[in-house]
Amino acid sequence: MNFKEFETPEKLRGGYYTPHDLATFLVRWIENASPSRVLEPSCGDGVFLDALGQRSFSKPVLGFELDEVEAKKSKDRAASVGLSNVDIQATDFLGWALKAMDSKSERFDAVIGNPPFIRYQYLPPLFQGRAQAIFEKLGCKFTKHTNAWVSFILASFELLRPGGRLAMVVPAEIIHVMHAQSLRSYLGENARRLVVVDPEELWFEGTLQGAVLLMAEKKRRKSDYAEGLGIYPVRGRDFLKLDPEEVFNGTAPINGKTVEGKWTRALLTPSTRDLLDELIEAKVAHRFDDIAQVDVGIVTGANKFFLVHDETVARFKLEKWAHPMFGRSEHCPGVVYDEDQHQANALKGKPTNFIWFQDTGVEKTAAGRRYIQQGEAEDLHTRYKCRIRKVWYSVPSVYSTEVGMLKRSHDTPRLILNKIGAYTTDTSYRIRAKEGTADQLVYGFLNGLTALSAELEGRHYGGGVLELVPSEIEKLLLPPPSRIKPRVAELDKAVRTMSMDDVLALQTKRVLGDMGLSKKDQGELLSGWNRLRNRRHRVSSEAA
Repeated sequence: MNFKEFETPEKLRGGYYTPHDLATFLVRWIENASPSRVLEPSCGDGVFLDALGQRSFSKPVLGFELDEVEAKKSKDRAASVGLSNVDIQATDFLGWALKAMDSKSERFDAVIGNPPFIRYQYLPPLFQGRAQAIFEKLGCKFTKHTNAWVSFILASFELLRPGGRLAMVVPAEIIHVMHAQSLRSYLGENARRLVVVDPEELWFEGTLQGAVLLMAEKKRRKSDYAEGLGIYPVRGRDFLKLDPEEVFNGTAPINGKTVEGKWTRALLTPSTRDLLDELIEAKVAHRFDDIAQVDVGIVTGANKFFLVHDETVARFKLEKWAHPMFGRSEHCPGVVYDEDQHQANALKGKPTNFIWFQDTGVEKTAAGRRYIQQGEAEDLHTRYKCRIRKVWYSVPSVYSTEVGMLKRSHDTPRLILNKIGAYTTDTSYRIRAKEGTADQLVYGFLNGLTALSAELEGRHYGGGVLELVPSEIEKLLLPPPSRIKPRVAELDKAVRTMSMDDVLALQTKRVLGDMGLSKKDQGELLSGWNRLRNRRHRVSSEAA
């Protein structure tokens, strides 16, 4: 978890400045619509105003910048390029927008900018309330996992006149994070056409935050047909020499499932999308939720206290309360967690023991009492998850399952056959098979179809690690386990000794090929997975 006190001032303010060439490209696009009034909801240092001024824009511009120092920079920069018809207000845009949405006179032909990237929990209470109020005013589902940029775009788009254009630099996570689903649905319903310019590289120096260009044109009438979303992938900056109108109109859009859910489907070729639909229709692909049940791992609230090395167990004489556990990829290099793997982890000095004090009886023992007192000396009992328990050191919901799954993965997620009933922390999930055996589920999970669906359903942040939460896991596509002949020991060896590309190719042939899927279709799935995996890692498919 990230804590506010450890974040940089730039991150807390959401201030990542847009390169001038990107701002100019977006300004050129809105200019094509001959706007008579422009909104800039987050001026920052004024780069978009600079781009407007350098193109001799003369129509009224209304700008907002909460930080007074930055607002002055914007005013000075606008004046320096001759942008005279501009009003920059050093106040909160969201507070103003809530009132403006009720006034039909406050409407704009174009919106430009780079909204602040600030997590909801880092916003002061007043701004948290305003961010949520924007969602409620537009009838959008709100979550406290959201980010300020989502509210900024919702409010900005709502303030556009029919046929107006929104051109913004936004986080690349708009394509896939769950907290942006309300925004994706809202834009899908209200935009005539959406285009995302998706770069291979990072545009902001000194940060792992990926960014894209969002170009959206509002419907003229609610009843107008929505063409949907198109994604325009780019390498380098050569695309900036193109006419942005050609980029916007020349990108093939798709509608339907992409607009209803995550936008990751638009990253695939039409042939791959069609194949996925065909496999679902033919019942070769089933949803994970129909095949297995997923639950979060054990939430301790203080992992350093409850997850310990053998040395700690011996020093405090905790043997009677120590149970085997795993929770990280380094614990599970294959797909089997057995006694051999457990002992290997212990020899390497990894924390392999879960300390489970089931009740207050432990305090009657000298060893247990001594260990608990040490935890209290470190104020562990005051941590939120610990202090809300009746007994702070008695962890609830302790059980193991025959199958586990790590929350995060580098190449693709895999299931772990838990042969010794080890416990798992909340960095892992507990899985129970509804159909077939645990061996069939673990073996059949690793294939091109499931790997591709993990890229479509999951999310990723700086560094390119793939993460899946239970609601996303439930949507994964799997071949039916009952039709699979498992060779788990062979798979375990392959995962430990081969590249994941080779493992997936082999497993796709064994699992899906044995079910009748052609080599061509196997290759289509693997190509789609490779395309999305490389994008997540920011690796060129040509170089991979």
